Amino acid sequence: MKVTDKFLLKTYIGPFILTFMVMLFILLMQFLWKYVDDLVGKGLELFVLLKLLFYSAFTFVPLALPLSVLLSSLITFGNLSERNELTALKSAGIPLFRIMRPLTVFAVAISIVAFVFANNVVPVMSLKFTVLLHDIQAQKPALSIDEGIFYRGIDNYIIRIGKKDKDNSTIYDVLIYDHTRNNGYATLTYGKKGRMELSDNKQTLLFTLEDGFIYDENVQYDASLRSTDMPLLRGTFKSQQVKFDLSSFKLQHTSEDFYKDSYEMLNVLQLDRYIDTMRRDLYTLKSRRGSDLLLNLRSLSNLYTDTLQRHYADTLSEHIDFTISQKSKIYEYAVQSSRENMGLMEFNMLDYDSQQKQMWRYEIEWHRKFSLSIACLLLFFIGVPLGAIIRKGGLGIPLTVSILVFVVYWVTSTMGERMSRIGTIPPYFGMWISTLLLLPLGIFLVYKASTEAGLSDLSALKVFLDKLSAKNPLRKLKQTYYEDTTNM
Repeated sequence: MKVTDKFLLKTYIGPFILTFMVMLFILLMQFLWKYVDDLVGKGLELFVLLKLLFYSAFTFVPLALPLSVLLSSLITFGNLSERNELTALKSAGIPLFRIMRPLTVFAVAISIVAFVFANNVVPVMSLKFTVLLHDIQAQKPALSIDEGIFYRGIDNYIIRIGKKDKDNSTIYDVLIYDHTRNNGYATLTYGKKGRMELSDNKQTLLFTLEDGFIYDENVQYDASLRSTDMPLLRGTFKSQQVKFDLSSFKLQHTSEDFYKDSYEMLNVLQLDRYIDTMRRDLYTLKSRRGSDLLLNLRSLSNLYTDTLQRHYADTLSEHIDFTISQKSKIYEYAVQSSRENMGLMEFNMLDYDSQQKQMWRYEIEWHRKFSLSIACLLLFFIGVPLGAIIRKGGLGIPLTVSILVFVVYWVTSTMGERMSRIGTIPPYFGMWISTLLLLPLGIFLVYKASTEAGLSDLSALKVFLDKLSAKNPLRKLKQTYYEDTTNM
């Protein structure tokens, strides 16, 4: 049996590693397609792009593992069935559950690894990935000044180059508008010819212009002067240098402290602490709502009584006859106070709902770490019997079936998560709804494979349901009741 176990593990691990790498590559390509607009044209170094892909690859591992387990299980047992190796093992008296035992142990190990990875590695990599992606998205596009285009990428400057030589350094017919004074007026610099160069540290752009002139508008603004009398400075030059600071084009590094408290960056223990704190804050906010309103109304009543006693002390009695003006003021004051209290209540309700939705996000992330690891084990028990029943190896049919099963799992999981975020269903149900839906399918397929019945053979399903019904204590109690009634 040890030889058989080694053979099955060797047969399974190869397809598992291959499918895992393929699924991880597909998820990375999906990531690049999603963020291609934020990456292209930024002049990013190759090292920065590789680091971003490295961080994102780690965040995709918990998602790639379940699909890899499902596909590799289908391929392995499909090949065993197609080559009649599974039939030979069963003919030797080895039941399906015994054949699955070494692979079940491996699947359990994969589930444990998936949880440890999602709990300890993914939060750290998610933090680094989020910070780096934010820095890339905030970075300006790479410096690219084309011919005949007014370039506005450098702050407070507009640059137009009429023509460039093939060396991309010699330039002609250059216009530079300087708006650094921020008063609506600009300094115009023109050069017939020049050179455009970057400093060695890539932080300064140097224009060396020749045979040009400078126009400086509104050296000293005076509102009393007419538009025709506005001062203008004009000068010519044989050679002139203009420097531009390019430090804003450098990738700026944001501190990780801004994101470290987000729910995606926390492990299970940290999520527990945050959830407990949020629940306590919500309970305090909810319990104080009525007392705060009552206290406000009491203070309003005291203020109203003091006002009456101060202004209408002479006429104050058990029955007060107010004038129309007095009644109008009292009514307006009461309406204003009611509106203020209603606004306070609405603000408290919005604050409560916002904090509650934020707490749901943390609870969803807590359940996600467990649900994805359990999904590895669940999809294993779906893939193994499906491969044994379909009896087709290779990659075509197993891949098609795997995609269909995983799409069902992913769609139901996504729907459950979104409904949990808006409060339609609790997070503990929304994050496990896909598992609850596929669990009966896994049990049924394992039973069908162990009895060697085809998927179209519903008699095996009837026998299976009859066995479950026979073990139902309610049915036995009902049968005993009828027997006692008949005997009477």
